[in-house]
Amino acid sequence: MNNLPTKQVWHTLTIDEAIAALDTNPELGLESWQVSDRQAIYGRNELTGKAGRSKLSIFVDQFTNIMLLMLMGVAVVSAGLDLRVGNFPKDAVAIAAIVILNGILGYVQESRAEEALAALKRMAAPNVRILREGKVTEILSAELVVGDIVFVDAGMQIAADGRLLESIKLKVREGALTGESQGINKFADQVFHEDESLGDRRNMLFQGTEVLQGRGMMLVTAIGMQTELGKIANLLQDVELEETPLQRRMTELSKALVVASLVLVAIVITIGLWRNGDFVKLLNTSLSMAVAAVPEGLPAVITVTLALGTQRMVRRNALIRKLPAVETLGSVTMICSDKTGTLTQNKMVAENIFTTNYAAQISGTGYEPIGEFSLSRLAGDMLASDLTIYQCAELQLLLATGLICNDSYLQKKTVEQISDRQTSKGKRNLSPLPIATNSSQWKIIGDPTEGALLTLAGKANLWQSHFTHYFSRVAEIPFTSERKMMSAIATINSMNAEDTPEALRAIAALLPNTPYFLFCKGSPELVLSRCDRIQIDKQIGVITTSYKTAINIQNTLLASKGMRVLGFAYLPLEKLPTEEELANIENNLVWLGIIGIRDALRVEAVMAVRTSRQAGIHTTMITGDHQLTAKAIALDLNIFYPDSDRVLTGQEIELMTDDELTTLSRQTAVYARVSPEHKLRIVQALQRCGEVVAMTGDGVNDAPALKQANIGIAMGITGTDVSKEASDMILLDDNYATIVAATEEGRTVYANIRRFIKYILGSNVGEVIAIASTPFLGVNAVPLTPLQILWMNLVTDGVPALALAVEPSEADVMQRPPFNPQENIFARGLGWYILRIGVVFGLQTISLMELVYNSGNPSWQEHWKTITFTTLCIAQMGHALACRSDSKLIIELNPISNPYLLFSVIFTTILQLALLYVPSLRQFFGTDALSASELGLCFGFSMLLVLWVESEKIILRWWRKSHPAKSSVKPQS
Repeated sequence: MNNLPTKQVWHTLTIDEAIAALDTNPELGLESWQVSDRQAIYGRNELTGKAGRSKLSIFVDQFTNIMLLMLMGVAVVSAGLDLRVGNFPKDAVAIAAIVILNGILGYVQESRAEEALAALKRMAAPNVRILREGKVTEILSAELVVGDIVFVDAGMQIAADGRLLESIKLKVREGALTGESQGINKFADQVFHEDESLGDRRNMLFQGTEVLQGRGMMLVTAIGMQTELGKIANLLQDVELEETPLQRRMTELSKALVVASLVLVAIVITIGLWRNGDFVKLLNTSLSMAVAAVPEGLPAVITVTLALGTQRMVRRNALIRKLPAVETLGSVTMICSDKTGTLTQNKMVAENIFTTNYAAQISGTGYEPIGEFSLSRLAGDMLASDLTIYQCAELQLLLATGLICNDSYLQKKTVEQISDRQTSKGKRNLSPLPIATNSSQWKIIGDPTEGALLTLAGKANLWQSHFTHYFSRVAEIPFTSERKMMSAIATINSMNAEDTPEALRAIAALLPNTPYFLFCKGSPELVLSRCDRIQIDKQIGVITTSYKTAINIQNTLLASKGMRVLGFAYLPLEKLPTEEELANIENNLVWLGIIGIRDALRVEAVMAVRTSRQAGIHTTMITGDHQLTAKAIALDLNIFYPDSDRVLTGQEIELMTDDELTTLSRQTAVYARVSPEHKLRIVQALQRCGEVVAMTGDGVNDAPALKQANIGIAMGITGTDVSKEASDMILLDDNYATIVAATEEGRTVYANIRRFIKYILGSNVGEVIAIASTPFLGVNAVPLTPLQILWMNLVTDGVPALALAVEPSEADVMQRPPFNPQENIFARGLGWYILRIGVVFGLQTISLMELVYNSGNPSWQEHWKTITFTTLCIAQMGHALACRSDSKLIIELNPISNPYLLFSVIFTTILQLALLYVPSLRQFFGTDALSASELGLCFGFSMLLVLWVESEKIILRWWRKSHPAKSSVKPQS
């Protein structure tokens, strides 16, 4: 028993070898003692998780922030000083309330439990039907063991990984693991090479996948965390979350503010004591300085700003799950995008046709049967504009073959008749009457490739319902992976009725006068090998070597464009073949032509890729599809440039070290045939190169990479629950263009965060300088109490700061390079601006205090604290208006473009006046009622800061005009 293999490469083994390796009886199944032994060794068939942080731990961690620690210290000292003299410690209570509020805000953001593992567990089938001790029985999937024999039927979800023992027309959807939505045919009797990719192991079934059709038997080879789904669960839990750029910048800001304030406090106390100052007064000054240095309202303002950003993004079809992701989008330098459904429509569309004499390009998107045929002759001088489909017998027969030899259905979701229309010349048009609809109203039931043939025929007014009525299918030779062909035998019913469509009459007239016809489609090479004749206009001729050479060239051309190519042929039959004759009937066929089908590009994705490139954001395609298909799509999107870029496959990545992959990652534009481990390694390699990575995905296989990426982006329509839970953002329309739109919003949010940081901190620096100067001005008290400073930081600064957070995007926001995620919050002149304006603000306040305190006016001297407090608050209103732009003056800006700011300035000014003239508020905040002249003095001094900031803009504008070479790059606000 202990010799059971644990790391066997099961897809390389034959059925007998796999059975022998697991010591299983295929006729009876496992015996009870074997089940017990294997459960003891392998455990239960369940996904297990690692223990995460408790909610209590998350809450306690919120109070380890250095700014909150300093505020807690200030609250304790302030409470001690108040209680010492018998006063109620209202300053300490207010500070404590702010600390608790900030802690709750942080907890709410971080306490969202990770549901990715829970979503993975939901993918496990609850019950399975198995063979044990010669009896068929149903058990819970958790009780499966390695070596069990499981019965597989259409509609069930696979409960473990296993090697197929038997398969009958079995098709499985493995999109959850591979990312590819189309069903995969499975075959028990095949054996594959060891390095075959997961999506190509057609003799294996995997946990979490869905059986679309057929039935079979499976030998369980892996359960629980050893399955492919379990490996993804391990990867998901091993990913270590990094701080976002915003979180890192806020941490740096907190440290800088605390260190600077403590140093300043130490300097003031030291100098004050050296000058024989009163220690209690110096301590009160220090407490006020410490409170002034900390922007208490900043965390709340940032949280609300990010929340507002998420609302704007939802309107653009991007749902943000984690608030910091809003700002991180502004720093994205690399988008790793899946191909299917994100860059493409995830709808197969027929785009090209080649027959003997004609070539056609067909327009249209999705499954909507509306489009135009652009026809041209491959020989001769007839102009394309003079051709219609009714002059091309070869093309009519080709489209008819695609309709008859077809098991899918094209349906319209609304009950609406599509009628033919006549051209001005009286001929039938190529397209149905345009209707006020979109392609989402049309759907395919069955194989998407066959559905593309139905849509193609519909664009030529050939409808499946007509053909099934007038062409009766009497026999079929189904498609298999070995034959790579499908054929249908049909007979033509009477077309004498007056309501027979003209198009059907025309096609019937082109066919030879025989009672039966075999219509065939499949691999162009194989179908062509069965042909000895070729349709040439309305005649049948001998197929020559030159014809075959031309057909092979056409096939290669379409395949090189990433298309799925189908060849078509037919055969007139004098009688209906017997069952025995069907096996060899597909010979001596008449060649009709080839059709190139592909998952068409999203029209908006082409423009979005161009926009992202202009914004300095590179796009990399990561897909499970074949490298040639992926490369062709990337070329069309201008993601891949042959001279500088390369394609890497999963097999190549498997052989590389992490360092080698890191070196090549910057040169690689397309990754094809990748596995979940590869996607995770690719993201990590790009991050080691300093890239800020946005990764899209929809399958379970994408979850680890989504969690590792700086921005994990899940698909809202096709995405699994696992991918959504692992993501930071969900695309509600599964569209690449939405990522670019969200990036624009992210840049705007970050620019606004910097805008209100410079506004808030400029004020705080001025407050600190003003308070620090009071011991050296001969002033006998601190001008601002901690409570008044909290009022300024939270209300008169905080409300306008929120309004600055909704400042609209600048016109050139997507013509700039991404923000450097490693840059300091004070980078690009922000720190110098805060220091400069803070000094000006502080000197202005010191001048006011000196003027009022030493004026000799008793009223001014009595009210000097309130005058100082009011001036500081009113000055910030003008500063908020000036902070809207780095270069434009206030009078040049449209106030209606941000009406919230104008309202907030008026509102907070009224609130500030209420603190002076409402008795209860005046008593609580320790203010005085000012006279009209005193209030005028406050407003007059407040205007000085605004005039200074506006003067700087004028000087800067003059300098840029005088030195255009040095100012060619516009600074980012």
